[in-house]
Amino acid sequence: MEPILTARGLVKRYGRVTALDNADFDLYPGEILAVIGDNGAGKSSLIKAISGAIRPDEGEIRLEGKPVSFSSPMEAREAGIETVYQNLALSPALSIADNMFLGREIRRSGPLGQFFRMLDRPKMEKIAREKLSELGLMTIQNINQAVETLSGGQRQGVAVARAAAFGSKLVIMDEPTAALGVKESRKVLELILDVRRRGLPIVLISHNMPHVFEVADRIHIHRLGKRLCVINPKDYTMSDAVAFMTGAKVPPEAMAAA
Repeated sequence: MEPILTARGLVKRYGRVTALDNADFDLYPGEILAVIGDNGAGKSSLIKAISGAIRPDEGEIRLEGKPVSFSSPMEAREAGIETVYQNLALSPALSIADNMFLGREIRRSGPLGQFFRMLDRPKMEKIAREKLSELGLMTIQNINQAVETLSGGQRQGVAVARAAAFGSKLVIMDEPTAALGVKESRKVLELILDVRRRGLPIVLISHNMPHVFEVADRIHIHRLGKRLCVINPKDYTMSDAVAFMTGAKVPPEAMAAA
């Protein structure tokens, strides 16, 4: 099976600091790939390079085998890469429907949309309701209620639903359960599995090892700015993963080459 997304030899420097040092990356269709690493390992820079937030100084990124170079997150979104950021990137004062279509609003057909730029709110509300229902999130009664009135888990659900609705190639999730309680974290993990069942591959960045080992198909371990190894969670323990991540244990050569 060919990877849907690959990165080879990515380098990103900030002055004398090298955030990415010939980093490689592979994401296969239909999988949940967890990315773990210690603080300062370069995980965020890797994900920012893939999602268009930064441009690498060197290296190549390929999406479905074709070289891509994103100058902004909007370009990555247009290519089918959606990102759920740790701070959710939702506007609290806007409604659920408005947040779902933020930056990609649907205008009315005809002169009202073309010349007066009027939005087709009924259509946006209908699609938003359908997408939330698909992911089992219709405990939210009013699609027009402000996001600031929702719980943390519901807000995360809206962000995940937005990514699943518009991400045609893959979804990146940055610490999706970091600020949530046990019950809300469980719901978000179920959402992640639902998105995968719909055929979208997911890149999951997380420090929560039990969550990583529960949902991930493969685990990409990042260390000192590059991919150290990729492990199968069925073959290794959480202690092994932490030991590889911190440098306390050296991965087998076969795994390091994966």
